[in-house]
Amino acid sequence: MSMGMGPPRRGKPKIRPPKKLVQDTSMKDTWEKLAFAIKEIQNHNASKLSFEEHYRYAYNMVLFKHGDQLYKGVKDLIAEHLNDLAEEVIVPTFPRSSGTHGAGRLGGGAEAVERALEGDRFLKAVKGVWENHTGSMRKLKDVLKYMDKVYTAAAGVPMIYDVGLALFLIHIIRSSKHPIHTHLIATLLSQVQLERDGETITRSTVRECVDVLLRLHNPEREGGKNVYLTDFEPEFLRRSGEFYKREAEDMLESGDASLYLKNVERRLAEESDRTAHYLSSFTHPQLQDLLVEHLLTSHLQDVLEMPGSGLVSMLDADRIPDLRRLYTLFLRVPEDEGKNALRLALRSDIEDRGKAVNEGAAAEPEAGPSNAGQEEGDDPKGKGKAKPTSASGALTSALRWVQDVLDLKDKFDRTLDEAFAGDKSVQSAINEAFQSFINANPRAPEFLSLFIDEHLKKGTKAKTDDEIDLALEKTIILFRFLHDKDKFERYYKNHLARRLLYGRSASDDAEKGMVAKLKVEMGFQFTQKLEGMFTDMRISAEGANTFRNYQNKHGQLPFELSVNVLTASYWPQAIAAASPCSFNGQLSEATTMYQKYYDSRHSGRRLTWQGNLGTADVRVRFKARAHDINVSTHALVVLLLFENVQSDEVLSYGDIKSATDLSDSDLVRTLQSLACGKFRVLTKNPKGRDVNPRDTFAFNEGFQCPLARFKIMQVASKVENTKEREETQEQVDEERKHMVEACIVRIMKNRKTMGHNDLISEVAHQLSTRFNPSMPMIKKRIEGLIDREYLERVGDIGTYRYLA
Repeated sequence: MSMGMGPPRRGKPKIRPPKKLVQDTSMKDTWEKLAFAIKEIQNHNASKLSFEEHYRYAYNMVLFKHGDQLYKGVKDLIAEHLNDLAEEVIVPTFPRSSGTHGAGRLGGGAEAVERALEGDRFLKAVKGVWENHTGSMRKLKDVLKYMDKVYTAAAGVPMIYDVGLALFLIHIIRSSKHPIHTHLIATLLSQVQLERDGETITRSTVRECVDVLLRLHNPEREGGKNVYLTDFEPEFLRRSGEFYKREAEDMLESGDASLYLKNVERRLAEESDRTAHYLSSFTHPQLQDLLVEHLLTSHLQDVLEMPGSGLVSMLDADRIPDLRRLYTLFLRVPEDEGKNALRLALRSDIEDRGKAVNEGAAAEPEAGPSNAGQEEGDDPKGKGKAKPTSASGALTSALRWVQDVLDLKDKFDRTLDEAFAGDKSVQSAINEAFQSFINANPRAPEFLSLFIDEHLKKGTKAKTDDEIDLALEKTIILFRFLHDKDKFERYYKNHLARRLLYGRSASDDAEKGMVAKLKVEMGFQFTQKLEGMFTDMRISAEGANTFRNYQNKHGQLPFELSVNVLTASYWPQAIAAASPCSFNGQLSEATTMYQKYYDSRHSGRRLTWQGNLGTADVRVRFKARAHDINVSTHALVVLLLFENVQSDEVLSYGDIKSATDLSDSDLVRTLQSLACGKFRVLTKNPKGRDVNPRDTFAFNEGFQCPLARFKIMQVASKVENTKEREETQEQVDEERKHMVEACIVRIMKNRKTMGHNDLISEVAHQLSTRFNPSMPMIKKRIEGLIDREYLERVGDIGTYRYLA
């Protein structure tokens, strides 16, 4: 199908330009016709009016210089119409009590429903008048388009549509004849308050009236802001502040921090939704700040310290959702005031919990002297199971302290991740609190080393490699908190030495893995001696084969001898120190042969035999049967004294001491393990757990035991008693003196000249990874170096110079 198109028709246009009136045309007549049309437009009777005709009337009035008359006349007609609308449409809908309520709750039930309906009716009337007026103004704007184009621009006055908005503000919103303004603001506030109180309102009506206020602008003398910002928002914020201040006080009286925070969260969401749906986005930040101020900022401590439901209770019950809500809300408080309050409260709580852990450990029995405890010991009369000794109780306390601290750390690490979003500043507060209470326990280094010892030695409850590695990884976290890392090193070295020498390490890989972790934390120097201990044990194991080859050439020993050769500088002083013991009989022959073997391989080295560190497997025959017994080397030396004595013959304490040359402390421990422990292969007279110089001992031929093989542990306390702890502290202090002096010399050798305060600061900084030296200690070591002419004072008394 095709369509043809002919030439365009030439006809008369539908709208022709207005004919110019002759100069003597009556403007009065023109205005009267135009005024009638304007009234009809305002009354919505414009369907029969001719747009072209009335546009021509306005055009001619402007053309013949009667623009002033036209402009003023239109304004008067608009004002008159608005006054009529106010009187006829708005005033009859005034709510009965919209201006009588303050910021508090408005009550509920039928009264609230009636108030909501009255307010909605009034707001709809205002909105209806607005729509009536703006609809008329859009039509008038078209009719008066030529006036807006020519006259208003020349006269410097607003266009007619803007005049209509200004007149609506004057004659409706701020009417001098009727209190529309008062009722409008009060009704809007009332509707908001009704919704806050849980009542249902027509949001769209409120939104429409708010839009009216947003579109109306004040005169330039009022800054040109819209009426919403100048008339409604200030009163809305004031009323909101009063309401939420009162609500916060009422909610706090309920004494439930969780409910309080839930209400704050709900209110913040409600007000955000309110500004998004029927108020202005301009109000949102101010309203949120107002809520934060009255509901949070003013009551941070009240919420945190609320008895039975505050931060402590939330942490006790692991109420993660409540803690997360607390953190999230406190973040909204400006200038980090909320977060800082949370950090301080959290730190205080952790320190209190840590203090309780420390007090629990301090309340446990003190470890007795070294001859007062044994893991396998039993009751003095030999009946029933063993009662815990003070030493075993002290060990249990030490292990429990570390476990409690680890459990506490796990709890707060979990809380940090799940409730506080891993916040670094909160984590810092947690770490500071742990560091504070851990170092408040002077025995923390010893306890931590004992805990590691318990996990790395044989005989502990069956644990997988992963469980052991996880436990060791956690101890490294606690290790980082320690100030006295040098003291920990001393204890760890002692415990590691005993595990290696007594063959108690559960896993070489685990041992070396722990040393590797310490090396990562502290560097090579910290673990150099520990690694040297492993080297000695490896070389000793390799040397066992060459010693067997030596025996093949020079004669076999009647028993197998295994010797660990230790480098004195690597091992703890307590182990490296000589412990006198006379080896007799076959033991003496064996040590002599090994000495010859060692001398044949090394020149200029001297062996010192340490019987207190060795163990022996020996078969002992009793009347009932023979048993294979594992004992310490000292215990073997004592047992061999009874090899050729008669069954009724006894040896006194003095006889044994004379024959073995053991020190009193070593001999007492040895005799107690043989005669007072679980396996009493010797009998003591008189009976009892303590060994005295007047006691006598005999071989217990009547000994019976269902086990073919068993171990007699050397009686000793794993946890230091008060005297031992004092000795350890003295040794640590002595080592620290040398470390401080070495650090001073190292710094001054590099810097040559340095001020007093700078030197002290630098020394403290460099040594902080091992311990925190006190200022008096550093000063004293400086004075000592000056006396020994390593340093000298120059010029200013507060300056030092290094002397090469």
